[in-house]
Amino acid sequence: MSSITPRIDFSTALTGLFDLRGKTAYVPGGYGGIGEAIAWGLAIAGARVAVSGRDEAKAQAVASALRAAGHEALGLAMDAHSVPQMQASVDAVAAQWGGLDILVNCVGMQREQALLDVTEEAFDEVLQVNLKAAMFLAQAAAKKQIEGGKGGAQVHLLSVRAQLGLRGRGYSAYSSSKGGLVMLIRQHASELAPHGITVNGIAPTVVQTEMARHWLENPETHQQVLERIPLGRVADPQDVAGAAVFFAAPASRFVTGQVLYLDGGITASQ
Repeated sequence: MSSITPRIDFSTALTGLFDLRGKTAYVPGGYGGIGEAIAWGLAIAGARVAVSGRDEAKAQAVASALRAAGHEALGLAMDAHSVPQMQASVDAVAAQWGGLDILVNCVGMQREQALLDVTEEAFDEVLQVNLKAAMFLAQAAAKKQIEGGKGGAQVHLLSVRAQLGLRGRGYSAYSSSKGGLVMLIRQHASELAPHGITVNGIAPTVVQTEMARHWLENPETHQQVLERIPLGRVADPQDVAGAAVFFAAPASRFVTGQVLYLDGGITASQ
């Protein structure tokens, strides 16, 4: 009986698993602590990288630093409160480099309010930025990827709060938006699979960035954070960048509809 295992020359088949040369990547929210690390990770792997956000100067600064290091990069303004601006930014990236291969959505916000104090305005804004923006950035990117006919990858940044509530904090809007994003990822993965487009998510715990300053500079809350994490430390932006490059690269070509909990073991133990 002949073997059903394909004949593979592993000496060549396993090269290029993380090679993004010739690919175009778009990182909305790419000048925050996590987004900037991801933009650099994608560029070092060989991709052309566009970075955007509400502050065009910050986006341009990241792009300028990438270009100074020898990478192709573009910085542009994009407000995640505006669907037309999101669509226009995707169009601009595709026009710059003739298409779009990779979307890594790093857009996100939190407005912490206890359950009894949640306002409609705050709840709506968090869902707009964390969930609605993900929907329409993904839609715009998918149109370009399908048009290009070469497949592609979409990656969204979530949080462990997509799966776990948080005692003593006002996380109603944030947790529900990230939980909704899990299902958006699964649905988009199902719809885009026939086009060879993968859709996945990365859900970190606390990451050492400005957004986490209020946790980490307070000795009491810092200790509480560390006690919840089996590995005994918070995440570093490069931890998240590594996961993003994996999901963008050929190494993950058979992975879709998944969420990687980049959490030091929190969700394994709680």
